[in-house]
Amino acid sequence: MSGHSKWKTIQHKKGAMDAKRGQLFSKLSKELMVVAKRGGGNPDTNPALRAVIQKARSANMPMENIMRAIKKGTGELEGATAFEEVVYEGYAPGGVAAIVVALTDNKNRTAAEIRHVFTRHKANMAAQGAVLRNFERKGQIFVDASTVDEDKLLDIVLNAGAEDMRRDGDNFEILTQPSAFSEVVEALNKAGIKPVSAEIALVPLSYVTISDKATASATMSFISELEDMDDVQNVYTNMDIPDEILNSLNK
Repeated sequence: MSGHSKWKTIQHKKGAMDAKRGQLFSKLSKELMVVAKRGGGNPDTNPALRAVIQKARSANMPMENIMRAIKKGTGELEGATAFEEVVYEGYAPGGVAAIVVALTDNKNRTAAEIRHVFTRHKANMAAQGAVLRNFERKGQIFVDASTVDEDKLLDIVLNAGAEDMRRDGDNFEILTQPSAFSEVVEALNKAGIKPVSAEIALVPLSYVTISDKATASATMSFISELEDMDDVQNVYTNMDIPDEILNSLNK
């Protein structure tokens, strides 16, 4: 499992996401508008929309905000901006592969800003497809291990169509095919189990382990600066950091 995923769940658990909740909801609204415009506002017939709604719900985004964003995307409400998805690839400090997914109304501005972050952190951008081929799209769900029995959780998710479940620190990580993601999340909801996070993510096929604290800190600083950009929706990496180093970074 990637150290970055562990980092995100630690941030969430410690409440660090609360300080950025406004920015998070803004990014989710943008994503909801784009998928609703592309495939319609009915989650029953738009699987991509259904997945983003699940992601928004796991982040505690109010349903009123979710519906408003969907209606803007479909044109039922005014105020929607024409956003385009762009993907940037490269290598962070320590040789970590990084994929940056952005939604923007100005590709030139976004490209320049992301390139500037890469340069400042001595990271290198790569050609399209060079990094992406080392990742696969999966449903990725995290559940706080202290809130549920492992055998019960495993039974629920496997019966709902999950591929795998494994323990990672304080959480269980559940992986699914994108087509089974919504069914697994719904099964969890019906069982009264609230995920720490749930999204369709890019999961690496292999990992780069960073055992040096200075390199880990530099890489996390690079990722955090990218994530703080308004245009950036997600940053995916193949970084793996030992728990003791990761926890020391979060103190």
